[in-house]
Amino acid sequence: MTDTLTVTDNRTGKTYEIPITDGTIRAMELRQIKVNDDDFGLMTYDPGYVNTASTRSSITYIDGGKGILRYRGYPIEQLAEESTFVEVAYLLLHGELPTETQLNEWEYETKQHTVVHENIKRQMEAFRYDAHPMGMLTSTVAALSTFYPEAKNVKDPANRMLQIRRLIAKVPTIAAFTYRHSLGHPYTYPNNELSYTANFLSMMFKMSDNFYEPHPALVRALDVLFILHADHEQNCSTSTMRAIGSSHADPYSALAGSAAALYGPLHGGANEAVLRMLTQIGDVKNVPDFISRVKNGEGRLMGFGHRVYKNYDPRARIIKQVADEVFDLVGRNPLLDIALELERIALEDDYFVSRRLYPNVDFYSGLIYQAMGLPVTMFPVMFAIPRTAGWLAQWNEMLEDPDQRIARPRQIYTGSDEREYVHLAHRRGGYLMPHEK
Repeated sequence: MTDTLTVTDNRTGKTYEIPITDGTIRAMELRQIKVNDDDFGLMTYDPGYVNTASTRSSITYIDGGKGILRYRGYPIEQLAEESTFVEVAYLLLHGELPTETQLNEWEYETKQHTVVHENIKRQMEAFRYDAHPMGMLTSTVAALSTFYPEAKNVKDPANRMLQIRRLIAKVPTIAAFTYRHSLGHPYTYPNNELSYTANFLSMMFKMSDNFYEPHPALVRALDVLFILHADHEQNCSTSTMRAIGSSHADPYSALAGSAAALYGPLHGGANEAVLRMLTQIGDVKNVPDFISRVKNGEGRLMGFGHRVYKNYDPRARIIKQVADEVFDLVGRNPLLDIALELERIALEDDYFVSRRLYPNVDFYSGLIYQAMGLPVTMFPVMFAIPRTAGWLAQWNEMLEDPDQRIARPRQIYTGSDEREYVHLAHRRGGYLMPHEK
């Protein structure tokens, strides 16, 4: 048995032997399959890239059928239980867990970049009072590229790592500023005596000049949430990061593009949709009727099912435990009872089980953020902060991969054949008059 695929083109009768590597064939191998010498060659048509591998990566492993998620080989369950987000960020970027010395150096070096230039602060102050936090974050991150022109030198590994530390440090600061802006509150500067997540909570919620130290349970909960959202293979925003980065754009511009992709409701806005659904249900007693309407095609069960996972999302199990810890501290969210009842019914109902519609990470994350006092407009921002580490790890890996080229997908042209130009005086609403044909 050989690792090859034998293809017979029934148009010509020719047979081709195509190598199989890691369960894939190279798309360019299909180009040799032609009807004649003028033929461009065979291509694949894959909208949304649902079955196309665009890269080889050693960062994140997912087995959707078995509900497995690993960063650099480490199960997400172990990292969420034992690690911190700063340590996981190091792991994603360097490939190995740090020693104690390496972790201390990494945390110290990152903290040196938490402050943003005052011009950035003034730029953010110019946004409307009701500007969406995600729009502010995206445009402000893009503006950072003008402050660090040396970031364009993406071929220098040391320079890349400097920009990576800057972004991991500054994105939480910018994110906190967007929240304060939405409330009309003065911006709170970073406090590097605090941990990464504690510092972020301080910049968000500090209301006086006194030292602010958030509750350890909230700090830990946010650390776990950040770990769970740090990376997730070649999703929409990550593939955007790689596509923009493939042109050798600076990382600030590339990351702004990734954040813009995350801004879309089909990506970073999923947990907001869950909250909206739970609010519409309104009461536990309404859950059976809502389930019936979903089964009749009259609605959607948000927060269930996943493009990748065909089993229980491993992050959902962890985040459910975090939700319990947060609610024990700040009080039980009344929507939680509705969520639990929805989950109970869906996991027992053959309609949902047969379709493998299990809770995903978005089902509980919105409830936790709401319990922390955050508005739904901040939810995608909270997603972008930890995903910054994953985006940058993917960007850095892409630049070191000799196989990678500038992204340039093909298309199937479906437009008109060659046409003669029609002068403006002879056009009638986009159509030719009968005597003009």
